[in-house]
Amino acid sequence: MLHARWIERTLQPRFELGTSKGPITARTVWYLIAWNDDAPGIHGIGEAALFPGHSKEFPTDVKVKLIELCARTDNWIERLTTDLVDVPSVRFAVEQCMRDLEAGGTKTLFPSEFTLGRKPIPINGLVWMGDKATMKQRIHEQIDSGYTTVKMKIGAIGFTDELELIQSIRLEHPASELCLRVDANGAFNVQSAPDVLKRLADADVHSIEQPVPAGLYEVMADLCATTPIPIALDEDLIGIHTRDAKQDLLKNVKPQYIVIKPSLVGGWAAAQEWIDLAQAMDIGWWITSALESSIGLNAIAQFTATLDVNMAQGLGTGKVYANNIPSPLVAESGYLSYRPEESWDLTSILG
Repeated sequence: MLHARWIERTLQPRFELGTSKGPITARTVWYLIAWNDDAPGIHGIGEAALFPGHSKEFPTDVKVKLIELCARTDNWIERLTTDLVDVPSVRFAVEQCMRDLEAGGTKTLFPSEFTLGRKPIPINGLVWMGDKATMKQRIHEQIDSGYTTVKMKIGAIGFTDELELIQSIRLEHPASELCLRVDANGAFNVQSAPDVLKRLADADVHSIEQPVPAGLYEVMADLCATTPIPIALDEDLIGIHTRDAKQDLLKNVKPQYIVIKPSLVGGWAAAQEWIDLAQAMDIGWWITSALESSIGLNAIAQFTATLDVNMAQGLGTGKVYANNIPSPLVAESGYLSYRPEESWDLTSILG
């Protein structure tokens, strides 16, 4: 018989994580833990990591579903396609937990050249918002660390300062040497967005994620049709769960890229559906974490490794936490590697 329990943990960033929606000073995640009577020492672990301000679900939703799942464990597979669809972080936690249990609790969820330590995943460096001087320092740190793709959060300190910062970096590092992406998290509006897009294009920026708030589909469609710089949908994907709705969004908005966060869209199956639809319409994509701990990041990274990606993915967030779970994942020099010789330290979860 399958048994399960869940625990809540608070992750502490090493520094304030600035976004256009406000700073992140702590992060709450939930772990679903399962085991069988015949092997009580083997635990499957899945992480539910909703993102306040982005997710459509709330902490209460997560806790209610986790309580239900632990009270009854015989219908998890069925629930992946019923009520858990509307609570995507929990749905993903169930996917992870079940697969990890099948893998003997090893955390090797998708065996590949990546998990053997032979083929790392290309990733972008990430520059959080701060004052202008701090952001410039962080960009240089990423470049000096070997990242050839850097994503910069914009929309909080004023676009004039942000553009000056981008231009100063471009003078030192042309587009042939450094790919610059920006993530606006919906910081601009219908009036300001066109000028922002033009100025970013003039600075040879690769792309912008979510220039206007989610849900402004007609505005976003107009921007995507006329933009001088590729636009990537991010928050607009969250809360859309059926295949028909996903297809309608991509068909009508016609973005150049989509950004897929498995914790926010509903896990591996949901992420794969977005990828299949995007590729059928010649829309590019990349996968990013949503500030999960090592458990969730590992689940996302191992899945991503099976997709044979060449473009930099957004999976370099593991270092932001002072109390993250020690794992074989290592982000350095523009790549995320898995070092199988390193051990997982799960004492903070399993006791």
